Amino acid sequence: MLTSERKAYILEVLGRDGRVVAKAVSRELDLSEDTIRRDLRELAGEGLLQRVHGGALPASPAMGDLVQRREVSVAGKVAIGRAAARLVRPGQVVMLDGGTTAVQLARHLAPGLKAMVVTHSPNVAVELAGHAGIEVELIGGRLFRHSMVAVGAVAAEAIARIRADIYFMGVTGIHAEIGLTTGDSEEAAIKRALCRQAAETVVLASREKIGAASPFQVATMEEIDAMLVEEDTPDQAVEPFRALGVTIIRP
Repeated sequence: MLTSERKAYILEVLGRDGRVVAKAVSRELDLSEDTIRRDLRELAGEGLLQRVHGGALPASPAMGDLVQRREVSVAGKVAIGRAAARLVRPGQVVMLDGGTTAVQLARHLAPGLKAMVVTHSPNVAVELAGHAGIEVELIGGRLFRHSMVAVGAVAAEAIARIRADIYFMGVTGIHAEIGLTTGDSEEAAIKRALCRQAAETVVLASREKIGAASPFQVATMEEIDAMLVEEDTPDQAVEPFRALGVTIIRP
């Protein structure tokens, strides 16, 4: 079997089953596991899948930079952002992640709402600048341009001094076994810091991220409280998370 044929088969299995088990594929094709692992490495290098122990998962399509992500699942992100904004109560201290869905959340906060928003995203802060009732605490640090958020020790130290009622987390991969993942180690560390300081964590889960994985783990599913998904997300896609005790919220 040619390399191109093996890779096409691997991608077919990935699309059909939502994961690839290297041992199973090697048996099916009567090839060594080393050969399949090499194919997986090359496919991962092309951004077509995310390698995990024993095989691979779908690579998140949300791994592009902020400009590229604005064009992914636009209607879904607006719906999730609007629904998340309705979860914010007067007087709360809210931690708000960076990313396109977080901007939609900020945009849809009720005009008369009085609350505090803590964010490491300049874009979110600018979105809230005209909201008279929202006090904005902008976390500083080194600017990670890919996602336009502050990262590093300065950001982590500032976050550690704040206690929040709720944190709206954005990630690029959401998988029941692998957990919540993103594409940069420092960004993952800041998300973990935000999660630790909040009484409740809600993941903003647009459809393309569910079942996908990225290189760096943020948290396990047991460390969060709820996922806010698109209205038409299939029940079978969210049932594994519900089985882990995660509350599923639909707009």
